[in-house]
Amino acid sequence: MNKFTYIILGDNMNNLPNVSAFPIEKELHNSQERFYGIGSELVNNKPVNVIAKINHIFASNNHVYKSRVRIKTKDDLLERTIVGKTSTDLLTLSGDKIRIIDILDIDRI
Repeated sequence: MNKFTYIILGDNMNNLPNVSAFPIEKELHNSQERFYGIGSELVNNKPVNVIAKINHIFASNNHVYKSRVRIKTKDDLLERTIVGKTSTDLLTLSGDKIRIIDILDIDRI
């Protein structure tokens, strides 16, 4: 140990403040719904009921004719204006069809 290390650690060790730590008695669940994964992208491991979210968007009072949504698929993150749905597809204002089975998550913007 050199003289510099001894001065920092040796002389100040007796002057350190006391630290109080209270025990945590409740069970913590703060890391089970979301975590940061590869490339700091927020990853959600909670299963999403896409059909229920789509139905909620169309049943909303804010949806009169169209709704602007953000759709996450396994390949892309899309922002589209949806105007209708069939049993298998979402219909967009631009005339595109997005297969519901390919949607991982959908949120209204």
